[in-house]
Amino acid sequence: MIITLLILTLAIILFAMGKIRSDLVALCALVLLVLTDVLTPEEALSGFSNPVVIMLVGLFVVSGAVMQTGLSRKMGSMILKHAGKNETVLFVSVVLLTAVMSAFIGTGTVALMLPIVVSMAARTKMNVSRMLMPIAFACSMGGMLTLIGAPTNLVVQDEIMAAGLPALSFFSFFPVGLTCIVVGIAVLLPLSKWLLSHRQVQRNRGKKGKSLDELVKEYKLAEKIVRYDIGIGSELVGKTVAELDISNLYGLTIIEIRRTKRQNGLMKTVSQKLAGPDVVMEEDDVLYLVGDQERMDIFAEEYNLEKLDEASLLETRGHHHLEFYDIGIAELVLLPTSKLCNQPLKEGGFREKYNVNVLGIRRNGRYILQNLASMHMHSGDVLLVQGAWSNIERLSSDELDWVVLGQPLDEASKVTLNYRAPTAAFILLLMVVMMVFDFIKVEPVTAVMVAGILTVLLGCFRNVESAYKTINWESVVLIAAMMPMSLALEKTGVAGYVSEWLVSSLGSYGPVAMLAGIYLTTNVMTMFISSTATAVLFAPIAMSSASSLGVSPYPFLMAVAVAAMMCFASPFSTPPNALVLRAGNYSFGDYVKVGLPLQLIMMVVMMFALPLFFPF
Repeated sequence: MIITLLILTLAIILFAMGKIRSDLVALCALVLLVLTDVLTPEEALSGFSNPVVIMLVGLFVVSGAVMQTGLSRKMGSMILKHAGKNETVLFVSVVLLTAVMSAFIGTGTVALMLPIVVSMAARTKMNVSRMLMPIAFACSMGGMLTLIGAPTNLVVQDEIMAAGLPALSFFSFFPVGLTCIVVGIAVLLPLSKWLLSHRQVQRNRGKKGKSLDELVKEYKLAEKIVRYDIGIGSELVGKTVAELDISNLYGLTIIEIRRTKRQNGLMKTVSQKLAGPDVVMEEDDVLYLVGDQERMDIFAEEYNLEKLDEASLLETRGHHHLEFYDIGIAELVLLPTSKLCNQPLKEGGFREKYNVNVLGIRRNGRYILQNLASMHMHSGDVLLVQGAWSNIERLSSDELDWVVLGQPLDEASKVTLNYRAPTAAFILLLMVVMMVFDFIKVEPVTAVMVAGILTVLLGCFRNVESAYKTINWESVVLIAAMMPMSLALEKTGVAGYVSEWLVSSLGSYGPVAMLAGIYLTTNVMTMFISSTATAVLFAPIAMSSASSLGVSPYPFLMAVAVAAMMCFASPFSTPPNALVLRAGNYSFGDYVKVGLPLQLIMMVVMMFALPLFFPF
């Protein structure tokens, strides 16, 4: 018992100091429990196979798909449309939405809301750190609305049914959950503004480069490019780019061929191709042309092409926007030692060696965008190149003649596959339906795994590696490593000692004192072990305490369920708290400053509310 308490105390101190990564602290504590024979290796590793942990991994992938397909931006736009940009209204709207969603899909709601909140915060210039911790707390509070909203609710239900008492209904928890949400919003609204608004989220401090939108705007690409659709009956259908010889005959350049295919009403595939000589043009292809407008008009008339609306390339409020799915752009600067210096661009071999186009040259503050082929390159010239992301990466790895500015692959990862948003929405809806409706005999963890796999198979990510990168492994390891702590406390008798002390000390003071004792002890224990494990430990204690006092067990059991979930003063007490730890760049102290007042106020309110909703 002493060894377990020492290890737990040391872990808490290191968590609070914040000098060592939280996942590393949790792993060290786990190893110490094994080395001191408190836990067997199998018991210590049980957290990594726990369905909750596997579920979180899957939810990270699903939430990554929500972000990668631009669905998060669309959902954020819907919220902003109804809530406006008023920070208070937006805060309340996001918290309420999170709470309602968590009533049906549980703790995974945080992983799904993360990209949406980050997207909204970026668009409204709101500090995202103010939002992330409250949505984690809202997830726990919303879990109290329904029977399936939190694992602790199901633990209490099992205890009631085992005792032969009338089972709780689906919405038996609703008045308790609604009270938690109202109290939570009232407390978090000022606290988050005072204590979290000035915290800065960590940002990438690597090699700085311009964003894709900044490059488009700087080189005025959206104004330079004109799009034409190859319609039915056009003589271009079936021709290769080489056969067309558009450069010599018309003085025009095809910088991209956009091809869209629909398999059904849901699935749509969009591909971008550079105009290589062997590319065969098909009906409904869209040509992206650069050159003299009069020559474009002649070319379009001869081949029966339809000019597309330019407004789609120029978004409102003067923001220039182009889509980069398969093809991207990047800048590279020629070095003084480059063999390309003083050579004409057409002899640079960019197209032949790397299959990229040069769209413009920036020289001494001037932008050269016309007649590039004959333009001689100089030392220090900045070339704007366009090509497949893989070919741009090849440019980055061959820096004898140039240096690629910024990090093109990082920019590529930010490009959303907007045409896949309906697919991601369908998968998300399918996952929720499988988790909510009882007639579908699928476990929640299975539903999440199915959804995660579908996002990869149906193209919501560029590749499998992109899906893996969405997983926050620090949070996963933290939760998995802390779960066996509850087993250690139970094996060494710590939990049993606490329960015996509780009954013997407070039993003679009546039901209200016992209710407060059960709530407080459960609340405190959840700071060190998982909420589900705490509920398992204290549900029998609550039942026996009610029996010894001769009163209804329902308020005591509800106290266990609520107290186990309303633990906010620790980042590892509940999975939602851990999920936002790194995303919001929070410290252990942030949870104490914001979560502890909310936790104490919630306990006081529950001491009045629980006997009111569930009389003794």
